[in-house]
Amino acid sequence: MSEPDLDRFTSRRSTVYGAEGVVATSQPLASQAGISVLEDGGNAFDAAVATAAALNVVEPTSTGLGGDVFALYKTADGDVGAMRSCGGAPADATLENVREQVAAEADDDIDPEEAEMPQTGAQAVTVPGTARGWELTAEEFGRKELGELLQPAIRYATEGYPVSEVVSAQWQHAEELFDDEHAREAYLFDGEAPSTGQEVTLPKLGASLETIAEEGADAFYEGEIAEQIAAEVQEKGGFMTTEDLAEFEPELLDPVSTTYNGAEVYELPPNNQGLIALEALNVAEEIGAGEYDLDSPERVHYFAEAMKVAFADGHHYITDPEYEDHPPLGAKDWAAERAELIGEEANHDVSFGVEGSNAEDADTVLLCVADDEGNVVSFINSRFAGFGAGLVAGDTGIALQNRGASFSLDEEHPNRIEPGKRPFHTLVPAIADFAADDPETEDWAAFGVMGGFMQPQGHLQVISNIVDYDLPLQAALDLPRWRYREDGTLAVEERMDADDTMLTKLTRKGHDVQVLYPGLFGGAQIVRNEDGTLSGATEPRKDGNAQGY
Repeated sequence: MSEPDLDRFTSRRSTVYGAEGVVATSQPLASQAGISVLEDGGNAFDAAVATAAALNVVEPTSTGLGGDVFALYKTADGDVGAMRSCGGAPADATLENVREQVAAEADDDIDPEEAEMPQTGAQAVTVPGTARGWELTAEEFGRKELGELLQPAIRYATEGYPVSEVVSAQWQHAEELFDDEHAREAYLFDGEAPSTGQEVTLPKLGASLETIAEEGADAFYEGEIAEQIAAEVQEKGGFMTTEDLAEFEPELLDPVSTTYNGAEVYELPPNNQGLIALEALNVAEEIGAGEYDLDSPERVHYFAEAMKVAFADGHHYITDPEYEDHPPLGAKDWAAERAELIGEEANHDVSFGVEGSNAEDADTVLLCVADDEGNVVSFINSRFAGFGAGLVAGDTGIALQNRGASFSLDEEHPNRIEPGKRPFHTLVPAIADFAADDPETEDWAAFGVMGGFMQPQGHLQVISNIVDYDLPLQAALDLPRWRYREDGTLAVEERMDADDTMLTKLTRKGHDVQVLYPGLFGGAQIVRNEDGTLSGATEPRKDGNAQGY
């Protein structure tokens, strides 16, 4: 069988409708896991956990028990809330300790004060939040026990499944990343990543999932699994202990929100990128970016300029709110002031990102579920970059995240590493009330766009596509995308230049335009409950589907 061309769009998709439930995610087998839970009497929260767990197995290249999980939701009772389940740096991960260890491990002799946070390895591992985040979601909002919700994932891991196209392409990275026996045994097959359609099993991961199903999430944080995680990190020069793991607890919190042209959009507060999306929406509304024709260069220009300003602010100020305050980035008056920076020409005096964090093109899974009771859930689960830090904990099959790579080793930076501190997080699930100005209408959506710094840029574009241009859900995700890059370029998909003039006109406005392949423009999912009509759409740049019943 010839390998697929992942850069071509050769088929079309329709918005999916369902009478009792809809699941949208990046891998069809995971969607089926969520649908099966809904069919068996579970609600949207149950289905979200089951789908997320299945993705740990069928898309292990982008998510896992060794990562973090977040949610935004609107319940059947009308409550709007958020769940944050991400751990911090180990208690012994002081700035001095990490600098000295990074310097000691460097190939060349360097001064510890000149050390930079590594992208992979033990210093990049933060306490994983996934297992307790799943459990909290099921206990607080679901109907089923965590153990039951993990069964589809366990079956895929132990009985096997065929690897899908995009996942197979992403898996190739593991051949270079994994140089440790634990990792190579868990995720490579005769030393190689699986090809498209190859049936694989992940028995070590399946055994860990079975343990958690039987004993609960505490088995991850306080039992043998925790001991193997701590041992793996310490053996590789890191500071994680079983005490760091045992002390972790997820949290329920209030989201942040703003209105955009009649819709209200809810995001996660810091330490996540949610305020960046809100600021960009506010600035875009202030300058009327959504008033230009859908296929015009002016639309791309003004939305991109709004995004630049929001990135510059958010990536400077956002970190763990228990350690640093931030200005009112999501406020309308803040946006009005920042909008004064935007004109007809591209602003080049804009930078963003945490230097050296390598967060621009990180990998993630996001799924969305709606049920006929009125629950809508946006659920996001990630290790940060692909298989994470390159470490798999002992015989557990659990690949550990490298979210700590987003910390800075600059003692003056708000996002500098400190014991217990949570790093700046790219992950942002979201929900929207599209009828916020009409109390007689029910129109809620759960959505998100995966992929590092693409995430708030994707939120901005998807919301505008629906609110400003009234596009159907699938069309809103199919539309060619742009993204502002850390190096100051404006990247676009080739399909955006359908009439061969868009890129030229953007260049004439001062943008440094480059064409990038579709896989760098995010992975969106969305579900909607519009006065009881359930619908969903999925990212055409991924393997997945939206499925209803």
